[in-house]
Formats: sequence, structure tokens, C-alpha cells
Amino acid sequence: MIPDFVASMLFGAVGFVAFMYGKRQMLPKTMVLGVLLMVYPYFITNTVAVYLIGASLTAAVFLFRD
Repeated sequence: MIPDFVASMLFGAVGFVAFMYGKRQMLPKTMVLGVLLMVYPYFITNTVAVYLIGASLTAAVFLFRD
């Protein structure tokens, strides 16, 4: 329960920053990835999966930001 909450807060904050960055720079991929980072923890219940998906989406934000 607690690790899921921590992961939700962490990846939600990263997603919010990514969304705002994408909005300011007009980068639709970054905006979509930011929204996915903010929303996906609500649908995933496995703690390991939450961290793996969050790490993958965070890496995608940095790899596909241009």
C-alpha cells in the first residue's frame, strides 16, 4: 500500500512536469507521456509493475522529448 502511494506521487510529479514542459515547448509526445505517467498508477495494482512501467515511461520522456 505505502510503496504504491510513494510510486504514484513520484511518477505523478514527474508526469506533471513532463506535461507542462511538453505544453510549453509544444511537444505532443511529451505531453501524452506526462499524462500517462500521471494516470497509469490508478489502474495498476502490482507494486513491481507500477515501478517498472513508471521507470519505462520516465525513460521514454527523456528519450523522445524532441
